[in-house]
Amino acid sequence: MSRTVGSIATGYGGLDAAATAVLGGELAWVADNDPDVCKILEDRFPGILNLGDITKVDWAAVPPVNIVTAGFPCQDVSVAGSREGLQSGNRSGLWLHIAHAISILNPAVVIVENVRGLLSARAHSPVEPCPVCVGDSPARRLRALGAVLGQLADLGFDAEWQVVSAADAGSCHKRERVFIWAWQVAADPGCREL
Repeated sequence: MSRTVGSIATGYGGLDAAATAVLGGELAWVADNDPDVCKILEDRFPGILNLGDITKVDWAAVPPVNIVTAGFPCQDVSVAGSREGLQSGNRSGLWLHIAHAISILNPAVVIVENVRGLLSARAHSPVEPCPVCVGDSPARRLRALGAVLGQLADLGFDAEWQVVSAADAGSCHKRERVFIWAWQVAADPGCREL
C-alpha cells in the first residue's frame, strides 16, 4: 500500500519526519505560513508543496493523502503560555481549522502532537452548554484534549492518546508531549495498527 502524508501546521517538520520514518510513505505536502519556518521546510523537504496559511486553503483542491499530521500551536494551552485555552481566534484555536481540513481530506489516519497542557487547558466548547449539564461542578469545564478527541469522534475517528516525555527517548529533560493516534472507524481495521 502506497502511503502519502500531508502535514498541517507543520512547524519544523519533526512530526512528519517521524511519521514517514516509522510508517513509511512519502510526504505529499506541508502547510505553514511562518516565513522562517518556510525557509526550514524548503531546506528540509525540497520540492514539497507548501500550502501556506491553513485558514485560507481550499482543502477540496488539495491532493488527497492517507495520513494527516498536525502539531498545532501550543501557546494558548501550554502551562508556560497564556492559558487562554483552545478557542477560535487564538493561536491554539487553529485546531478548529485543522479539524475542518480533516473533515474534507478524509484521511485513514490522523496523528496530532501538542504539549501536556492540552490535558488541563480549557476548551471553550459548546459541548457542555451549562456548568452542571453532566453533573460537574461549575468550576469544571471540558478540557482541550477532550475537545480535540470529541471533534475527531464527530468526524468518524476513534483515537488513542499518550503523554511521552523527551526523557523517555533518552533526553536529559522532561518536555512532555501529547500524541494522538486517530483512525477512521469505518476504515480498514488495519489502519489502527498502520
